[in-house]
Amino acid sequence: MNRLMLLALPLALAACAKAPTPSEATTPTATQAPVATSAPAASIDQAALASQHWQLEQAVDAKGQRIEALFARADKPLQLDFRDGRVSVGNACNRMGGGYTISGDRLQVARMAATLMACTDPKLMALDQAIGKRLEAAQTIALRSDAEPQLTLTSADGEVLTFRGEPTAETRYGGSGETAFLEVAAQAKPCSHPLIPNKQCLQVRELHYDDRGIKTGTPGDWQALYQDIEGYEHTDGVRNVVRVKRYTIKNPPADGSSIAYVLDMVVESENVTAAKAK
Repeated sequence: MNRLMLLALPLALAACAKAPTPSEATTPTATQAPVATSAPAASIDQAALASQHWQLEQAVDAKGQRIEALFARADKPLQLDFRDGRVSVGNACNRMGGGYTISGDRLQVARMAATLMACTDPKLMALDQAIGKRLEAAQTIALRSDAEPQLTLTSADGEVLTFRGEPTAETRYGGSGETAFLEVAAQAKPCSHPLIPNKQCLQVRELHYDDRGIKTGTPGDWQALYQDIEGYEHTDGVRNVVRVKRYTIKNPPADGSSIAYVLDMVVESENVTAAKAK
């Protein structure tokens, strides 16, 4: 009798165990939903970026206040140019430039180098530092390349710099152009122009340099330049040597030149009037 009771005890305990409910019996093991990831930022069109001179139009801080330090020259807004892996700054006190990389929508500019000119306007001197420190900080970049190109730089602390695009000479004339050196005489002279009475023409002659920057050969003859050199401002009494890009104009007007000259840089200057006074 006792033996039968001992055998029945495990069976009774098993019968008292709670049976699983239908939901417990059929509910499968939950699996973790995949984590949603944001799509990678679209890469910046480098050709479109290089096709424009980017002139500062608006700059505000995180509170929406205008950053006055970046607007030292009302007549010549701060300008950025991106080309061959380098960004250059124009219309500041000094010429500045440095290498840059773009990864997705992130722009990183290396430490920038600058010329060492001293400007009399303290606001213009401060402009170099104001733009330099902002460009060297990591930031996001956005590019709109439509009928009204726009470039936007946004810093980690919420500053937003907006630039409008102005087509480069390469974009306007459809080619890379030819580099030439012109000596511009100190004084312009009257010249005959079919559309501009009493026209004063720059007097220029072409110079040649070798790969080391040493002047070679004999300068060309002086001749009147009937058009302007884009980007060049002449001062009477000052002789300049300029490096220009020379472009062929497709379908020029009947009374216009088939060649365009665009200033690249001023190589040397001499105040002839002051020199003669001594």
